[in-house]
Amino acid sequence: MAGRKDARHVSVATIKDDHNRILLIEDSPAMTMLLRQRMEEETGADVVCCDSLASARVCLQTQQFTLALTGLNLPDAPRGEIVGLLGDFGVPTIVFTAIFDPEARERYAEKKIIDYIVKDGKRTIETVLQTVSRILSNRAFTILVVDDARSARSGLVEILARQNFRVLEAHSGKQALEILEAEEIIDLVVTDYHMPDMDGYELTRRIRETRSSEEMRIVGVSSSNDRWLSASFLKAGACDFIYRPFVPEELQCRIDNNIETLKQIQRLRYLADRDYLTGLSNRRCFFEKTKQMEEARLPGQCSSVAILDIDHFKRINDTYGHEAGDRVLKMVADTLTEICAPAKHFAARLGGEEFALYLRNTDAFQAHSFCELIRQQIEELVMEVNKHEIAVTISIGVVETETGESFDNNLNAADQLLYLAKSNGRNRVYSTLTLPEAMAAAKSSAVAELF
Repeated sequence: MAGRKDARHVSVATIKDDHNRILLIEDSPAMTMLLRQRMEEETGADVVCCDSLASARVCLQTQQFTLALTGLNLPDAPRGEIVGLLGDFGVPTIVFTAIFDPEARERYAEKKIIDYIVKDGKRTIETVLQTVSRILSNRAFTILVVDDARSARSGLVEILARQNFRVLEAHSGKQALEILEAEEIIDLVVTDYHMPDMDGYELTRRIRETRSSEEMRIVGVSSSNDRWLSASFLKAGACDFIYRPFVPEELQCRIDNNIETLKQIQRLRYLADRDYLTGLSNRRCFFEKTKQMEEARLPGQCSSVAILDIDHFKRINDTYGHEAGDRVLKMVADTLTEICAPAKHFAARLGGEEFALYLRNTDAFQAHSFCELIRQQIEELVMEVNKHEIAVTISIGVVETETGESFDNNLNAADQLLYLAKSNGRNRVYSTLTLPEAMAAAKSSAVAELF
């Protein structure tokens, strides 16, 4: 289960790819310039700036915005009228203000702002950036709300949708389990306790039979007066619990904390699985994932495994330095990623100058042709170092995996073919298709060494 989520790593890069547009409404030129520059640099969003209610209205009539960041006191709207305007256009709004008293909090909560930030010193700009980044990245997460009462369920859905989450609904525990079975990724479940077919405690227990808290967070909700209910939920596997009636702001904070925990877990898992230099999967990750893929392979499906090695890599390090060697490794890794991605083949760095490929739904003929394509593209690469051009070649050993044979044995077979490829001239692909030729060449070479 956990392996399904490794590919989805939330970062600034994912935020940047979404082409977000932010409306910044602020009458201070200095603050506007600083916020715009930092938000564009750190989120990649397009930031449109306005300094009044009138100019904001024009922008809202002509453009679509992911969210708005606004002050409350504008020259032509001194009483926070801008929040009402943004609400009329349905733009999720973050309020940026010098003073935010309890009365103002209640008033603006009714107008559905998604968060507020008080201008209170040096950390203000950083808080703004963190809040904006959080809202933009929330779209990568899916939350399932489970409650048999439509009004209660709708209220939760509205709050979470405003926070830019993808939200699904279930009116019973049974339907929740069906959705969890059908949906590949659900990150967080918010479930009520009292439901007719299955209470929230039992639903939590059932979910935890297949999905751990590292993969999915669960938040229990109830209007019960039973103060022991929270402990029961937590013991069943829930990560948090909220009693109704709850303050929407508290719910938001608790949801954010659980999503942040997931982000940190995913970040750690991503780093643990990656080779630090090339960004490819590392040796441990390669063996774990290929084992999973082999176990999931259906009868009749084929796969292949290849090991490739950069020719004369030590010579590159000795002649041009280790920095040049690192650049060569990255160049080869980038090429492997580019070629393997369309077919969803799996590339990893095993260590040093050695890489491995797991080729899905690929027989011996297809695997040999694919590896030959890689060899040719690597051969065409040229890297310039200190006005010297470095040409790179690779040798590859590839085999179709045999059913009933351990993956280690298949990998060892590819490694033996790699050895033959390097022994017989390098810059070539050896597979079971070329094995007779390879063995003959190796035998002739051995005989020649005797004379």
